[in-house]
Amino acid sequence: MSGLERARAPQGGVAHAGVGAAGATTVRWRIFGIVFVLVVINLIDRTALSIAMPTIAKEFGLKPAMQGLILSAFFWSYAALQIPGGWLIDKFGPRALITGATVGWGVFQTIAGLCTGGVTLLLSRIGLGAAEAPLFPAGAKLNSIWLSPRERGRGAVLMDSGAPLGAAFGGVIIAWLILALGSWRTAFVVAGVATIVLGYLSWWYLRDKPSDHPSINGDELRLIEASAVGGASASSATPKAISRRSLSAILTGRMSWAMINFGLLTWGPSYLAQARGFDLKQMGGATFVIFLSGMFGSLLSGFLVDKLQARGMRRSTTYKAALGISGLGVMLSFLILPQVADPVMAVAVLSVTLFLLYFGSLYWSLPAILAPREKVGIVGGAMNFAGSASGIAIPIITGLILQATGAYLMVLYFFAGCAALYVIGTMLIDFQDAETD
Repeated sequence: MSGLERARAPQGGVAHAGVGAAGATTVRWRIFGIVFVLVVINLIDRTALSIAMPTIAKEFGLKPAMQGLILSAFFWSYAALQIPGGWLIDKFGPRALITGATVGWGVFQTIAGLCTGGVTLLLSRIGLGAAEAPLFPAGAKLNSIWLSPRERGRGAVLMDSGAPLGAAFGGVIIAWLILALGSWRTAFVVAGVATIVLGYLSWWYLRDKPSDHPSINGDELRLIEASAVGGASASSATPKAISRRSLSAILTGRMSWAMINFGLLTWGPSYLAQARGFDLKQMGGATFVIFLSGMFGSLLSGFLVDKLQARGMRRSTTYKAALGISGLGVMLSFLILPQVADPVMAVAVLSVTLFLLYFGSLYWSLPAILAPREKVGIVGGAMNFAGSASGIAIPIITGLILQATGAYLMVLYFFAGCAALYVIGTMLIDFQDAETD
C-alpha cells in the first residue's frame, strides 16, 4: 500500500456512511459528470448521420436500401463488441477503455466527414459502433468502484440520462452545425475533433482506484469504501457471483426495454409524421420535448431509489417498485395512445411514456450491485449486448408490422407487450445477496 493510500485508508474497522460526510470532497460526482457529458456526446455523434442522411444520400446517389444498411451498420459492431469490451474493461480498467473509446469514436466521426461514397461511409459507421461499444459497461464499472451501494442508483442515472438528452439535442446541434458551416463534412469533422479532445480530458481526470486520485480526501474515500470494509455489509458491496436467474432476468428486462427505446428512436419521427401529420419543424420540436422528458425521468428514478434506501427501505423493494411502475406505466401509455385523437395530447402521452421508460436507467446500477467487482464489466457488456441486439432487430420488426398491417396500431400494441416483458424480467431479479440492510 502506498503512503497516500495508508493516509486515506479507513481506520478502526467498519466505516459508516455518515462519517466525515461534511468534509468529504466530491470527486466521485465529478467523475460521473464527465461520464454524463461523454454519453451526451456519444448520442449526438451516433445520431449525426440520421440528420445528415438526406443531404448525403443526394450527394452520393444512395438508394434507400443502401441508406438502411449504412444506418444499421453502427449496431453490427456495437453489439458484437459488448461482451469482449466488458472483458477488456475488467482486465485493463475503465479509465483506459473510456479514453480509447472516446478518442476512437471521435476519429471515426472525423473519417465519416472525409468519405467519398456509400461503402466508405458504411465502414466508418462500423468503426464508430466498435469504438463506442465500451462506454456504458465502463460506466457500470466506475459505478462499482467509485460509489457506495446507497449511491449507485444516482450514479447509474447520471450516466444514462445523457442518452435521452443527447437524442433531444443531437438533431438540433448537428443541424445547426451543418447550416452554420455550410457543409455536413465540416460539421462531422468539428464534432469528431471535439470528441477527441474530450477523450484526453477523460484520461486526465478519471482513475481506476479512488485512492489514486490526487483530488480526493480521506473523508470521501471513507464514504466510498464504507460498506466494502469488514462487517456484515461487506458481502453486499462485493457479491461472490451473480445468479443465473438474475442474469437471465436482467438480459430479458434490458432487451425488452431496449425494444421500446430503439423503436421510438428509429420509428418515432415517422410515427409523428405519418400517423399524426407533423411537418419537419413540428416533428423536431416534439422529438425534443419527448426525449427531454426521458432525461428527467431517468434522473428522478436514481435519486428516488437512493433516497428511499437511505430511509431504510430494502433495495429489492425500491428497485422493483420503481421499475415496475415504469413498465406498467409505459404499457398503459401504448394502450391509450391509439385512442388519443389530438396530436398535442399524443405528444404529451409520448412524453409521459419516455419519462417513465427512462426509469430503466436504473439497470445500469445492477452490474455493480449484483456482480463481483472483477466481473462488472463483462456483466454490463452482456446486458448492453441484449439491448444492442434489440437495436438491430426492432427497426426490422417494426417495418414488417407496418408493411403487414398498413398502420401503427399493432406496432403500439407490440411495444405494450415489450413493456409487459420488461416488468416480468425485472420482477425475477434476485436482490437477496445484495441487500445492504
